[in-house]
Amino acid sequence: MMKKLNIFELDRMQLADYREADKVPFIVVLDNVRSLHNVGSVFRTSDAYRVQSIFLCGVTATPPSAEIHKTALGAEDSVAWQYFKDTRETVQLLHDEGYTVLSVEQVQGSTMLQDLKLDKEKKYAVILGNEVKGVQQEVVDMSDGCIELPQYGTKHSLNVSVTAGIVIWEFARQLLIE
Repeated sequence: MMKKLNIFELDRMQLADYREADKVPFIVVLDNVRSLHNVGSVFRTSDAYRVQSIFLCGVTATPPSAEIHKTALGAEDSVAWQYFKDTRETVQLLHDEGYTVLSVEQVQGSTMLQDLKLDKEKKYAVILGNEVKGVQQEVVDMSDGCIELPQYGTKHSLNVSVTAGIVIWEFARQLLIE
């Protein structure tokens, strides 16, 4: 029989230890994400995989917020974050700091996520867009490339927090685990 582990048996890091732990050289950028629940979910997933930081841009809400906390469950306190008014300025800053910037968007010539090969010597930033409009075209134009998730059903997109979870896992798998 398989016994579910309780919270104490999971032996998770304490907040102070988490802040000192090595992070994946990876920044998640949220470009005008409207739903505070989506923002909170991205914080929680980013905590799980030790993402370096989250950049919240445009209309994307910032902590402290009860709605963000509802899904983040405190990850808004463990994951470093910054707010930027303009996503384009954020992309330029990331380029200036040596990051490879990838947007998650369906474009001509996108790289399917399963074909993405990351270099552990590089730093990466991934941009996730608005729930309706996606990543702004001007931001896509500034990106070093685009990642696309394969989909086989009738819908043309996934929820931004679901997409974030899949993409963050793949980056952590390649940069932290492998």
